[in-house]
Amino acid sequence: MEQKTLLTKLANRLTTNQRIFISEVIGTFIVEVLATGSVVIDARLNGILGLPFIAFAPFIGVAVGVYLFGKISMAHFNPAVTIGFLITKHITKIQLLYYFSAEILGALLGSLFVKFMIGNQANLGANAPNYVYPIPMIIGVEIFTSAMLMSVIYVVVYTKGLKRFGGIAIGGIVGLDIFFFGIYIWCLNESCSLFGTSPRFWSLEQSMALLVGYVHRHIDSCLYV
Repeated sequence: MEQKTLLTKLANRLTTNQRIFISEVIGTFIVEVLATGSVVIDARLNGILGLPFIAFAPFIGVAVGVYLFGKISMAHFNPAVTIGFLITKHITKIQLLYYFSAEILGALLGSLFVKFMIGNQANLGANAPNYVYPIPMIIGVEIFTSAMLMSVIYVVVYTKGLKRFGGIAIGGIVGLDIFFFGIYIWCLNESCSLFGTSPRFWSLEQSMALLVGYVHRHIDSCLYV
């Protein structure tokens, strides 16, 4: 009880932006570890767990993050989502810096944790299209899955819909995206990069986060060599 009271007092001393920063660091870390870690674990087991496991782990990570931090930071964990919230005026330009900094830091810490605590057996790197399929099909799939993800986020955040099922809904759409559409890119999920909550190669929201994607791609190149 005393420990809880101490934590409450410490939290009350933080500004809103400081709470957002801490929440996004922890949330992004959780998503990154579960998403990337699932790919590494599956690789270490020679693919026994397969795509269902790789898709289920990010679902759990996103859902847990939403329930833990949704009321504090709106649980972005992805610079592309943050850009969307900026466009819809849910956050300010100053807060954009807090979100981006937190997401980069959380993703970097998550990637380091996976590399040194779980391993780097998987082929981790930047997303790339699976050229077995035509580029127009890949782009179409990305637009469709992007629209599905952003629609769910819109319902959960903007309209306050789904209430207690918000985390399950957002995490679920991420997992379904990976499970059904991961074959259209070489890497199956955000484990291919430092952050992101869906298997995006050419999606509208990831395009808006192109600069940040450039940064994390080069960080990945340093981590996984």
